[in-house]
This record gives sequence, C-alpha cells and structure tokens, in this order.
Amino acid sequence: LPEYSELIKKGLVICRRRRRAHPFGIFYGQNPLDYYFPIFLLQLSTMIIITRLIRLLIKPLRQPGVVCNILAGIILGPSVLGRNNRLYSYMFSENAYYVVKNIGLLGFMYFLFLSGVKIDLMVIRSAKRKHWILGVVGLCVPLISTAAIAFIERKLFSKKMGKIESIWGAGTAFAASTFPVLYPIVRELNLLSSGVGRMALYTSVIEDFMMGTTSLLIFQILGALAYRPITALWYFLSFVVILTTMAGLRYFMLWIIRITPEGKPVDQIYVIAILLGVAAAGLVTDIFGLSVANGPLWLGLAVPAGPPLAAILVEKTETILKNILMPFSFMYLGILFDVNSMGGNWSYLKPILWMVLGSYVFKLASIIAASRLMDSSVRDSLAVSLIMSLKGEVEFLWFLHLLDVKMIEQSEFTFMVIIATSMTALATPLICILYDPTRPYLVNKRRNIQHTPPNSEVHVVACIHGEEDLSGLMKLLDVSNPTVSSPISVHALHLVELMGRANPVVIHHEAEGHGGSSSSIHHALKLFAEARDGCMRMLCHTAMTSKKSMYQDICELAFSRKACLIILPLGPNRGGVAAHVLKHAPCSVSILVDRSPRNNNVVLRGSIRRLALLFLGGADAREALMYADRMAENPSVSLTVVRFLSHEGRGDDEMEKKMDDGVVTRFWVKSERNRRIVYREVVVRNGQETMAAIRDMNKEDAYDLWMVGRMNGINSVLLEGMTSWSERNELGVIGDYLASADFGTDASVLSVQQQILRGQEK
Repeated sequence: LPEYSELIKKGLVICRRRRRAHPFGIFYGQNPLDYYFPIFLLQLSTMIIITRLIRLLIKPLRQPGVVCNILAGIILGPSVLGRNNRLYSYMFSENAYYVVKNIGLLGFMYFLFLSGVKIDLMVIRSAKRKHWILGVVGLCVPLISTAAIAFIERKLFSKKMGKIESIWGAGTAFAASTFPVLYPIVRELNLLSSGVGRMALYTSVIEDFMMGTTSLLIFQILGALAYRPITALWYFLSFVVILTTMAGLRYFMLWIIRITPEGKPVDQIYVIAILLGVAAAGLVTDIFGLSVANGPLWLGLAVPAGPPLAAILVEKTETILKNILMPFSFMYLGILFDVNSMGGNWSYLKPILWMVLGSYVFKLASIIAASRLMDSSVRDSLAVSLIMSLKGEVEFLWFLHLLDVKMIEQSEFTFMVIIATSMTALATPLICILYDPTRPYLVNKRRNIQHTPPNSEVHVVACIHGEEDLSGLMKLLDVSNPTVSSPISVHALHLVELMGRANPVVIHHEAEGHGGSSSSIHHALKLFAEARDGCMRMLCHTAMTSKKSMYQDICELAFSRKACLIILPLGPNRGGVAAHVLKHAPCSVSILVDRSPRNNNVVLRGSIRRLALLFLGGADAREALMYADRMAENPSVSLTVVRFLSHEGRGDDEMEKKMDDGVVTRFWVKSERNRRIVYREVVVRNGQETMAAIRDMNKEDAYDLWMVGRMNGINSVLLEGMTSWSERNELGVIGDYLASADFGTDASVLSVQQQILRGQEK
C-alpha cells in the first residue's frame, strides 16, 4: 500500500504472511507446517525425541538430564538446525519464536517454584558447623578470585561486560552453588542419602541463603545507581515489601494445612489458587524489575515442606513441568545460543574464560581444603567439590536475564552456556568414578548371627514402612528370644518416602534430644519393648528419603550401629529396596513376608509357635539355622528342621558340604534331647521332589513361620526345574515358592541371607 511504503523502507513496518490455527488436513492439499498449532506440536515432539536420543547415546558417560536437554535445545537452534534456512524458517518463524519464548519462561518460573517448594528452610537451623564452613569458604573464595581476575582483565572486556553489574552478575553465577541445580543431578546419581550428597545439598542451601537474594539485590542496585540513585531505593523497598508479603502467605498456607483432615488431600481450590499464584508472583516481581523468576521461587519457599500441601503441589505439577514446559525452556535457550556469533570476538571472550576458570579452580581448591581440614577423605573431598561446581537451569536463566537486560552480548551468552555445560558434563562422570555410595557398607569383619558370641547383646535393624508391618515384626522380635544374658537392641527405622521436599532427613530420636518419637509406630514399639522385662532395648529412627535411596539409609544405620541382622518386611512395590539392601548390606538380612492377621497387634508371650526350617545348604542356610537355634531356646517354641540332600551327592560342593555338616552336627548334638526340636533329612533328585517334600510337610503340620536360606551355596540339583518360574528374587527360589498363593498356607515366611564380606560380592 502506498501509505506504508515509506514506513516499510525505514524498517518500521514488516509484511508477514498470517498463518491459520488449524488445517483441514493433507487431503485438502494443505501443508500442516503452514499452520500454528501443528508447528507447536512439531516443536515439542522434535525436542522430546532429540532429548531422548541424546540421553540414550551418552548414557554410558553418566551425563545428567540437564546436559541432554541443553544439547537438544542447541541442536534445534541456529547453531545446527538453523543452518537449513528453509526448515528453520518453518519451525521458528517470528510468531513461533514468541510462543517458544513465553512458554519457556513459564517453564523456568514453575521449575523455580517447585524447587522452592522442595527446599526445607529448617535445614539451615539444623545445619552443622562443617556445612557452614563449606558454604562460606565455597562461596567467598571463588567470588573474591573472580573479582580479582576481572579487575586485572577489566580493559579487555567488551563495553557491556565491562560494567560492574555485568561482572557481578556473571561472577556470582559461576561462584555460587544452587540447590535447584544440584538436587536433580544428585538424585539422578543416586547420592541423595550418601555422605557427600547430603553434604553438598546442605551446603548449597546455605549458599543459596547467603547469596540468593543478596546477589539479586546488589545486582539491581548497581544497575539502578548507574541510571538514577533514587531508583535503587525503590528497588530495595519493593524487595522488602514483596518478601514481607511472601512471609504472610506462609501463614495462609499453614492455615490450609491445619484445616485439612489428617490423611486427606488438600482441597483442589487451594492447590489451583497457589498454582495460579505462581504466575501472579512472577508478574509482580517483573513489574518491580526484580526478575520474573524470583517471585515464583519466593512463593515456593513460603510453602511448608512435606505433605500434605507441598506433596500435592509437586505431584500435580512435576510431570507437566518436566515433559511439556521445560522442553520449551531449553528450546528457547537453544534459539538464543549461536556459535556463529562468537566468530571474531575471541578477544572479548578470553577474559571471561580466565574469570570463569579461576572461579572453578578456586572453588574446587577451597572446598577440598576445607573438607580435608574436617577429616574427610581425599576422594570424598574431591567428590563434594565437583558436586558443588555443577551448573544448570538456574545459571542458564541468569544468563538469559543478563542478555535480556543487555548487559552481555549474544556471543558472551553463548560462551557462558558452553562453559557451564562443559563443566557439568565433565564433572558428573568424575563424581561417579570417585565416589561409590555403597563402598563403605561392605566390611571385612563378620557381622551375622552365626558368628555372634553367645550371651552377648544382639543389634538388629528393624525396618517399618507402615503400621501394617508392626504385627509381623513384633512377633518375629518376640520369637527371637531376647533374654537377660543375650538381650536384643532393636534400631527401629521408620521409612518414609520423600514427598514435597528435597532434603533427605534421618532423625535419631533419642540421640538428638527429641525425647523419643511421637509417631504411633514408634510408640507401639516402645510399649512392646518395655513389656519384655528389660531384655529388649528399642531405639527409634526415622528416614525420610526417596525410595531409590532408602537402602542407603538402612545400610548406613546397620553399619554405624554394628548390627548383625537387618529385618526387612516385603510388601507391594518394595522389591527394589529389598534387592539393594541384599546387595549392599554390611550384615545379614532377613526378608519377612508377614501373613499374620492385621488386627492382632499384641504378641502373647505364652503362645505356642511352630517353626519350620528348610535347610538346603550354603552360607544362607547356616545363618538361618543359627537364627532358628536361637529361637528354639524359647520354651514356647517348637522347631522342625529338614535338611535336603541330593541323591548320591550329585552337584555337592565339598567345601560347602563340610561346613554344612559341621554346623548341623553341632546343632543336633546340642538339641538331641530337646523334645521340642525335630530334625530329619530328605534325599531328593531334583526340584520337583524338593517341592513335593515341602508340600508334604505343610500337609502334616500347621506351622506359624517357615524359615529358609535365601540362595547362596545351595546345590543347584535341589532346585532343578524350579528357577524358571521364580518371580521374587529377593526371597530366593524356595522362599518365593513358600510365599506364593500356590503353596496354600497362612504361615509367614522368613528368607535369610548371611552377610556378604567385602571382596566376596558377585
């Protein structure tokens, strides 16, 4: 049009083809890529597919998800896919870029909100002196070194990067460690409940506390002073007002929790209101110039950690955030990332490289030195320092903010993303090499029932998932025959799956001055122990962690308390925990399948108990026999021991056979005149005859508890033909058969595995 010709020449008006929202279909001769919504779906699906392919390809390198995501975003950006102008113009037209940018920022907002929800600020109160030392040293030393290097190289920076606020913004990004970045990676590496994992997470919360809001405030004030001094005052006042408002919202959320009935979910209207409040919080902080992402983070911190409120917020939001919103966040990063922009700018990028490398080197060195001074091993110190140097979403968002407010150039943004991604990609596999979270648990000293001296105290770790485990556990502890000469010290560990919070917590109730636990589970166990006339001591512990890391807390407690036995109830969806405990336990493990009535929560000491032990040979069978022998010393217990032997000794291991003979002989000599104990031997040719003999035992007598050695050292001939249908490897082949519905018994099953010494693991 003539009236627009001058404006078009000056670049003030752009003519653009308008796309429709939805096509009628390819059968109408329409190209789906000419329409908005198909382009949107193509962007999302392509990003997800590329991310999954990258994760599959670099899985052997133990790379975290954030590295895979940023690489996928870079591939979709101008650095790779953008080299094909036609395809790139279809996928990322100016309107499409607008959609990607806004959904990507929304993803970052909800990512920081959920990160705030998962952070338990009470960690700061419970943090130990070593955490504070690491936090202060690990933050101040690299920050000072970055400032010193920037001062030396200040004349070499570009005009934008040479400003004080730009140097401060970039320096703090590389000097500080952020909890929202560390937590997902530590969780992926299964280090949540490990020593170095806890150390790094606690320290990162302290660094966030010291630097998070302080860095933002200093950054905004420096920028405001360069513009107009009075603006800095308004920034500070708005900052105080917003934080005060967030503190008031915390009381509102505590009120929501109070009005929610125990065991019931939070009303949906409150959940929806809080999730909508994330957008409102971002809007308010953006209006006041405090960055759109800070409002959601502060709102998340205002949410009380743990169930019911935080748990349901995480449950409702995490899936859509991870699989829908965050792909657009990394896509947005990839669009702004352009390696071509770095051409000819090395003179400006070189001082940034020295500044960042100095920050990394001094951070690693300072944390290693501080850790060594606190008696950490060299490997653990190095692992903690590498974890603290990881970078991810928070740093990428901060780089975006610096680019958005024109404090850095695109070339500098690209270079910072490359450095941050490279350091994370290098550090993660090194952490896996340096630190094995299961390494401390396997020991050389024997900690099992068989080698525990007679008339000595027996330490047992008893795991409880819920109240449904109490009945079977109490009966097993009671039948374990605690006496004055050989008391049982029980470490009752209540396992709680981590929900709505990120920091794993282990509470030793008596040791930490809690005066014991107030939970109904621990209260019931305390009353049970008190009724044992001083023969049983009950120490209560609670472990709140992810299901993937529960075995570490169990093994750590058994290791530190020098337990000789772990009792682990087996129930639905608990097989993974049991399998890891069996593999890494520092002592013997017994897996209990309880079939006792759920309403019978009291064990009567005078009741008759009939036990059956199936002895198939091997270390596990010997451990089970010694445990049964201890039980049989209880005058109210009758025990039937059946030893299975292969026909003509086929398949016998001579060494195992000799050890079996020695243990069985000592047991029989000791119990020969005890009428409550029956011992007999059965010769079988294969697994079918073994099963037939066990079924005959079940028909002959009604037992309360079946005991069996799990699997180590069993003659394969005795199980011939049975291994193919075994479903639960945690119990072993025979234990799985006893616990199956096909066996037809209401008796409980106890599968015992003897301690695996270091160097003997398979």
